[in-house]
Amino acid sequence: MTFELQYKDSQSNARAGVITTDHGIIETPVFMPVGTVASVKAVHMHELKEDIKARIILGNTYHLYLRPGIDTLEKAGGLHKFNGWDKPILTDSGGFQVFSLTGNRKLTEEGATFRSHIDGSKHLFTPERAVDIQRSIGADIIMAFDECTPGNADYQYAKKSMELTHRWLERGVKHFDNTEAKYGYSQTFFPIVQGCVYPDLRKQSAEFIASQNREGNAIGGLAVGEPTEKMYEMIEIVNEILPTDKPRYLMGVGTPQNILEGIERGVDMFDCVMPTRNGRNGMLFTSQGVMNMRNEKWKNDFSLLDEFGTSYVDKAYSKAYLRHLFISKELLAMQIASIHNLAFYLWLVDEARKHIIAGDFSTWKTGMVQQLGQRL
Repeated sequence: MTFELQYKDSQSNARAGVITTDHGIIETPVFMPVGTVASVKAVHMHELKEDIKARIILGNTYHLYLRPGIDTLEKAGGLHKFNGWDKPILTDSGGFQVFSLTGNRKLTEEGATFRSHIDGSKHLFTPERAVDIQRSIGADIIMAFDECTPGNADYQYAKKSMELTHRWLERGVKHFDNTEAKYGYSQTFFPIVQGCVYPDLRKQSAEFIASQNREGNAIGGLAVGEPTEKMYEMIEIVNEILPTDKPRYLMGVGTPQNILEGIERGVDMFDCVMPTRNGRNGMLFTSQGVMNMRNEKWKNDFSLLDEFGTSYVDKAYSKAYLRHLFISKELLAMQIASIHNLAFYLWLVDEARKHIIAGDFSTWKTGMVQQLGQRL
């Protein structure tokens, strides 16, 4: 994988670049739809490619390991062959899922022992095992195994957790460098900055991660319960240290406003379940603000979903029709909303890129954030 930094905003740390992988080119900033269990929920692959225009999707190591299982994925020839997606894939390491299984996992120096949420079976993830699993999944970009600390963790816990993540990282780097990709194309390994909401820990972690000299770096442990302004502060601290010639990936963030604020602070890559999860529950993100499609106010509104929308669903369906589908509990409602929201997120980062190149990103971003926060 290579990264070329092409443009830098003169009034902020926003930047535009190009990531090149064996499965294709990714223009940044970029949003990655989340395909947890080998699918982006309620969305066909051709819609992801042709309508949403996704350039890279994310798979989840924990879930794919449990189901369909690594043996099946290897027999298929990797996740690309299994799900029909021929563009880049990034996999997380399973660290966040293990973090969320608080009552069903145990952390040791060796790794994380946990019980499956499916059948209660016992499993062990180590830094080395996480690399092996992601090798077998066949991701273009794989993540280091880490512990994701909650946003309200006390200082001593956060410090101990960060130090464990760093020791795991050293093992993961060594194992990655001593193993080969399985399917004939190259894979890249990203370490993850931790440190919770404590500036000195974030600085220490960013320095350690930068010292590993990998092709890209990730920022983890944010949007997990800490105040939004604290999240932005941590991003700024970390990005002052992470190298400018490597892509920066902010994991699991977030709202459209969060993404624009992240771009302004020098982040290149984002993922989040919010556009699909919220979409399935009737919330649409639009260029003019947020809509709850179950509201009575849309019952007789026959205007299109988003007059500035780029998706075919925006040009085909009215607000009244989509509200009817949600009220009637039709599955098509979830599909339309998911496609719209993902297309909107991709449109948003593409617009950000255009304004970075044009040199007026900061002005555009200020007005856009105000619009995006409106409840319609």
